[in-house]
Amino acid sequence: MDKAISKELPVAIIGAGPIGLAAASHLALRGKKFILLEAGSRIADNIRKWEHVRLFSPWEFNVDQASRELLLRHNWKAPNKDDLPLGKEIINEYLEPLAALPEIAPVLSLNTKVVSISRKGIDKMKTDQRAEQPFILYVEKNNVTERIEAKAVIDATGTWSNPNPVNSEGVWTSRERVLGEHIYYGIPNVKGEAGNQYKGKRIAVIGGGHSALNTLIDLAKLKENDPQTELIWIMRKRNAEEAYGGEANDQLEARGELGTRIHELVNTGTVRVITPFRVQQVIESENGNIKLIGEAGGQIEEVNVEEIIVNTGNRPDFSFLRELRLSIDQTTESVEGIAQLIDPNVHSCGTVRPHGEKELRHNEDGFYIAGMKSYGRAPTFLMATGYEQVRSIAAYISGDVESSAKVELILPETGVCSINNSRLVQSESSSCCAPIVFDGPEKPSCSIPISVASPGFNEKEIPK
Repeated sequence: MDKAISKELPVAIIGAGPIGLAAASHLALRGKKFILLEAGSRIADNIRKWEHVRLFSPWEFNVDQASRELLLRHNWKAPNKDDLPLGKEIINEYLEPLAALPEIAPVLSLNTKVVSISRKGIDKMKTDQRAEQPFILYVEKNNVTERIEAKAVIDATGTWSNPNPVNSEGVWTSRERVLGEHIYYGIPNVKGEAGNQYKGKRIAVIGGGHSALNTLIDLAKLKENDPQTELIWIMRKRNAEEAYGGEANDQLEARGELGTRIHELVNTGTVRVITPFRVQQVIESENGNIKLIGEAGGQIEEVNVEEIIVNTGNRPDFSFLRELRLSIDQTTESVEGIAQLIDPNVHSCGTVRPHGEKELRHNEDGFYIAGMKSYGRAPTFLMATGYEQVRSIAAYISGDVESSAKVELILPETGVCSINNSRLVQSESSSCCAPIVFDGPEKPSCSIPISVASPGFNEKEIPK
């Protein structure tokens, strides 16, 4: 960090989810000044979208160590380390108590949306003495735009609120947006109120990863009570067998069980599979339903449905970072320094080595993207990796270069992903660890964590 920037200025953390709150905890323990900005009306706004999903990883791997230390100082009763929490339990039993601590609560600002970040007095083009100027965050709160100065910025906003479209070529169209009332992106709470929207309908679930599988399992239970419900599973994979995994031979019993259950649903006709099918258009049909037009086996085919659930992953939002000099990989849209480490064409989450501040640097000195967003479109993010990221960043910002360079994370060799509420099953789209986890889920082996995240779920689809 450049000494020319006032040490009295705070570090600005954007996003009060698990990674943003962990960054706050590490800075608090080091006695550093910071502010925590959250666009939502409550902390962990993204997790609330998949709070009904149970994580595959136990509490032991879902709590940041600095956050644990702060909580224990205030007589926090830690959950059983071996229990598998629901998303809402992560919020209620861990994140909300953490956000309420006196070290964090006074500097937490809700309903505060960061709309742009720049350097004080200059734009992106100015190079001379750039690193000596503090950051300026333009934030909107109560319909008023304010300017906040900061000596460093950690963007931990994630990707959950920025899903990929139905279109297999990754392109959003106005027709898809118009049909948004009948298209859900993520893992709907079919066992709750959302079930009423799908009961008795013809539903297309799009995606070949664990989020899609989890969604289909829940919908199959809905179909048991209402046989008129019709389930269509659309993927880009060559055949459904590619999504089943190792089943009984899988090194991870839970993952094998998931594949076995889906295999049974397909064999019994409960779920109809259409694959490979690459969606090119989504339009409203003459009867008010939805028509999916795409390529299947070299031919253009049409599929008519009433509802669509999309589990094809998420992507980062860089719109408010346009005045900063980012180092972003053009393929993964991850931070450039970790692109080769996380490329899903090469790695599963189990083969991504831990990394820290050095790998996460941008051309903009003092600016960092951490957590799921640092992985861009890659689905291999693990929540514990995000905790290690912000530990290293906080150490470097605090001047502890030696600590920032150390890797203090050991990942287990077994998988730690997501499960649904009834039985152990993974729940993310293309990686093996979900939205987180958390947020993240699909590769042959996996470590610890949406996003449905992540789920996520942690939930990203790797084009085949």
